[in-house]
Formats: sequence, C-alpha cells, structure tokens
Amino acid sequence: MDNKMSYKKAGVDIDAANLSVEMIKKWVQMTKRPEVLEGIGSFGGFFALDINKYKEPVLVSGTDGVGTKLKIAQMLGIHDTIGIDLVAMCVNDILVHGAEPLFFLDYIGIGQLEPDLVENIVKGISIGCKEAGCALIGGETAEMPGFYKAGEYDLAGFSVGVVDRPKLINGHNIEPEDIIIGLPSSGIHSNGYSLARKVLLEDGNLKLDKYIPDFSKTLGEELLSPTRIYVKNILELLDEVEIKGMAHITGGGIVENLARILPANLGAQINQASIEVLPIFDLIASLGRVESAEMFRTFNMGIGFVLVLSSLHLDKAIKHLHDKGEKPIVLGRVLTDAESAGRITIK
Repeated sequence: MDNKMSYKKAGVDIDAANLSVEMIKKWVQMTKRPEVLEGIGSFGGFFALDINKYKEPVLVSGTDGVGTKLKIAQMLGIHDTIGIDLVAMCVNDILVHGAEPLFFLDYIGIGQLEPDLVENIVKGISIGCKEAGCALIGGETAEMPGFYKAGEYDLAGFSVGVVDRPKLINGHNIEPEDIIIGLPSSGIHSNGYSLARKVLLEDGNLKLDKYIPDFSKTLGEELLSPTRIYVKNILELLDEVEIKGMAHITGGGIVENLARILPANLGAQINQASIEVLPIFDLIASLGRVESAEMFRTFNMGIGFVLVLSSLHLDKAIKHLHDKGEKPIVLGRVLTDAESAGRITIK
C-alpha cells in the first residue's frame, strides 16, 4: 500500500488542470482580436492598444460575478451558458460609459477540477466575448477541495474597454425633459436569484423541470436564460446619435441604477404601463406575495438597459434600434428637482 502523500491525493490534480487548458484553447481562439499578441498559457495576457484610433484614450474597467444563478446551473448540470452571464455583467457595465470592450479575463474557483465542466464554462465565456467583440486573453482556474464541494464552483470576470475622452458618457449633461428609453431584458438576467430561489424553489416547491405554459419552456430553462449583451447595437447607435447617459439595470432595478447617472438636482418619472413585465416576474410576485416596489427594486422587470437622450434625437434613435432588431420602449422623462424632489418614481 502506497502511503506517500501527493498533491493529487490532497484533492488537486495538476494533470487535469493541464488537460483543461488544452481543451479550452479552441474556445479562447474564437475570441481573438488583432491586438492580442499571445495565446493563453503565459503568466499574463498581452493586448496592444491601437492608440492611433484615439485622441485621448481612456481605459474603462469592470468586474463582476453571476451571483446565486450559479446554483441553478449546478442543479441542472448545464454549464455552457453561465459564462455568457459572466461576460454580460462586466461588459454591459463598461458599455454605459461608451466604452468598447477590448479584452476579458475570468476566474473559476472549483471544488474538483473536471476538464469537461471547465470546458463548458469557458465555452460560454467565449461565446459571450465573441458577442461583445472582446478577446478572452487569460484567466485562472483554482481547484479548491475542502472549500467547494465536488460539482460546485464560483465565477468572477474582469473586462477592460476604451473610449475617447471627448466621447466618455457619464450623465453630467442630462437635462430636464430628456427622454428615457429602455431595451428589453431576456429574463431575470443575473440579479435577484436569492429571492427568486426562495419564492419559487424553497417556499413554492416548484421543480426546475416543471413546464410553465406562460414561459413556453421549463422553469429551469427560464431561470437559466442568459443575460443579454447590448454592446454591438449600442456602440453602433453611439456613432449615429448623442446619448447623454446609460444604465445597466442590475441589482436595485430601474430606480437605483438610473439614479446613478442623473445629476443630483434632477429626478425622473417612469411610466410603469410602458413596461412589458415578463411572466417570470409575475410568477415571483404572485407566488411570494412580493410587493410591486420590492419587485422593481430587486429585479429588472423586463428592462435590461436604459438610455437617456434629448427628445430631438428620439425618433432617429428609435428607428436605428428597430433596424438592429431591438424593441426600444419610451419609459419616461427626466424632471427638475422641483417636479420630482430629486427622486425617481414609477407611476
């Protein structure tokens, strides 16, 4: 009997890690941009910024995770879409400043390194990067037995983008009577899953394989719908129309995320009737007896991205977005402090 201890016996398999790297190379290659200098495997990722394209390049960075949506992926054993959520949460955040995402890095902390599982996760990340137009240039996979159980993992992502300083969008020039446009979400996206799981799975005793007619799919399929990535359509819109402010609607909903970009002396009024609330939110609200204000503070309620612009550019923006396959919705308008008391209200 061999009593010699090794790293593998302690729960960390270096050979499996090396195999994982080989298996994910084809997915990483799919995201490559001309500015990428090396493939994966180096200690750092290399990206040569083309400074000739910008007068005053400003790098914009963002980092995020996926939250407890990971539980749904792990319960279902479906791991090739959760990476799309990871990318979306990061690139949509830097997009609100007008930044083009350039490259992305990921972190995977996992209980037991299974090469097929890691490949599926990275496949989703690569699909998300491809959709966002950014390169996956590096990452870290940490096998952590005793910290995560076998089959459990956590994800984090980091994105960097660039925008010319004169084109940086920060909401400072938003004025009263500017118009607020919303772009639809694909579902819950990646926020509010602790409440959703509590209401639907724990208290409601619903099963993930239950077919829900209102969804035309199972509950699990609905909950695992990937977060939308708005990058390409918005970057093209910015070449056509002046956008004064944008917000990615994540935790805090429309109210708190819109507030982050409005000047301190302004408020806004959102017309609730303009929002096509998705059936998943109606189910959560009714089954959990969750009040409307709490729903709008926790979830996106069907609006995943918001833009603020002058009414002079509204028609052109709406037409452009329609032409790109979007379904823009006029949500409301910006108000003076006297009209709104500095608050964002949903009426």
